[in-house]
Amino acid sequence: MQSPYLAYSLLVKQLKQDKTGFKNIKLAILADFASQHYVKAIRAALISSRIDATIWEADYNSIDSSIISEHSELYQASFDYVVLIPSPHKLIKEFSHSSSPAGFADLRLRQIQHLLEILASRTRSRIIFTNYQELDDGVFGNYANKTAQSFLFQIRKINFGLMQLAIDYSNLYIADAESLYSSQGNALAFDPKLYVHGDLIYTLDFIAILAQSTSKIIAAIQGSFKKCVVVDLDNTMWGGIIGDDGIENIQIGELGIGKAFTGLQNWLLSLKNRGIILAVSSKNTDSVAREVFEKHPGMTLRMRDISVFAVNWETKVDNIRFIQSVLNIGFDSMVFLDDNPFERDIVRQNIADITVPELPEDPAEYLFYLQSLNLFETASVSTEDAGRTKQYQEEAGRRELQKSFVNEDEFLAGLDMKAVIKPVDSFTCPRVAQLTQRSNQFNLRTVRYTDDDVKKIMVNPDFKTITVSLADKYGDYGLISAVFLEKKSADTIFVDTWIMSCRVLKRGVEWMVLDEIVHAALESGFKYIDSEYLATAKNGMVRDHYKLLGFEELDASGKYRLLIENYLPGNNYIEKTGDYVNNKRSIKGSY
Repeated sequence: MQSPYLAYSLLVKQLKQDKTGFKNIKLAILADFASQHYVKAIRAALISSRIDATIWEADYNSIDSSIISEHSELYQASFDYVVLIPSPHKLIKEFSHSSSPAGFADLRLRQIQHLLEILASRTRSRIIFTNYQELDDGVFGNYANKTAQSFLFQIRKINFGLMQLAIDYSNLYIADAESLYSSQGNALAFDPKLYVHGDLIYTLDFIAILAQSTSKIIAAIQGSFKKCVVVDLDNTMWGGIIGDDGIENIQIGELGIGKAFTGLQNWLLSLKNRGIILAVSSKNTDSVAREVFEKHPGMTLRMRDISVFAVNWETKVDNIRFIQSVLNIGFDSMVFLDDNPFERDIVRQNIADITVPELPEDPAEYLFYLQSLNLFETASVSTEDAGRTKQYQEEAGRRELQKSFVNEDEFLAGLDMKAVIKPVDSFTCPRVAQLTQRSNQFNLRTVRYTDDDVKKIMVNPDFKTITVSLADKYGDYGLISAVFLEKKSADTIFVDTWIMSCRVLKRGVEWMVLDEIVHAALESGFKYIDSEYLATAKNGMVRDHYKLLGFEELDASGKYRLLIENYLPGNNYIEKTGDYVNNKRSIKGSY
């Protein structure tokens, strides 16, 4: 097996290659140990996520001073991320000299909170804090779990306190070194000789693993994360071949190898409840496979949990492409699970961006292997995530209705669409922040905002905000669009952010949202609406968005302008409530 550190080190060479489509970020690394190897590893790990990082490394052992000093280099540049990596070994030294061991964690957490408040007041950086490996100093033995006087008790309290702080500070994320350390084991993660002679608190290979985990947090915040898992059925979802063995003979449940498949299904159900889309791709007869979900008493997953059920005798590649077209997400947002190495290779060869884990031969190892990969890192969750499966099932109903109409206008009129338009408020703020972080395709500038950022925009007199929630005869889409408008001059307002769920494309919603933008501009006496399209690897579908809406292209850099007096509303099929110009808008343009 190749060394993780060597594998990531080799990726650094890609820095000299074409970085078209890469996202550029500025990253600050603050550690209280020799961190040059971590810097090299995280740069490489980010490259594998198509992120090119400009990295500043603080002086050795200067976390607190770099944050506290107003003249610190940390504040000389606008860093997108600040990564803090304190050493548990330095912490244990402080603990050994503490006059109040039982209060050590509370004191340290107050110090950490003070540093966070300073950072929050001086920067807009996202902060990633590496928690502490739970070192046992051997002073109390197992009794360390029973006394607040022990270092093990205190360090666990600190780690729990960090989790609480991450809830309170929306721009704080935890890189879970303790979890990684536990899973990898002390032998791989720590070398006393490297610590004593080189001041390395982790081995080079563990540094690479930690850097990879941290890079996934950054990638998720940047909008790169998995949204869907596509699962094969025979010998993946259950043991055996349903077409040959029959429903009564497949292996599922709590006996024998069936326990492995039940464990996998339980995990998939938890992912679905978190908001990950579940889809099925299997070479089988639809009715035969569907019967297992409907009638087998040992099945954890049911048809209500599956968004797209692509069961037929087509190739897995064709079925996955069909699933992608229904969900309207990128292939790089999809994971494919199949027990057959041949099927995995075919999918890899024909769908370049999809993630296809190399499942172990023994199904007993499936779940534990997949859990170790951390495929489904996320930067946010919302209450709407849990309803995603139902929303995609409702979309299937809309597609069936659309097939029965020859005329697109008749189809849209038949949907009975209703929209609620209002500014961002305390209830919608988390969802709007999540949209800015997660939306990639219909995102004109791809600026990411945290909850705190959105709250500041809400009270900024130079900004106006618009949210759109949509429902139709098949169900509720939820909050599907958000717009931030910023005053630039006495006669000009700028579209800072315009994001929209791709599930509502070709419904005329983009024209309805433009009505709201125009109305907001008119209400404040503006003459022009300026806008901008910043190209990314994923938002090409809206390259001509402003042209289709009648904006004038000002230059080749993606700048556009609309003279409000030239705007002509027409008819549309969306009934609106809230603050709007009128219920008339023509359905124009398409994507």
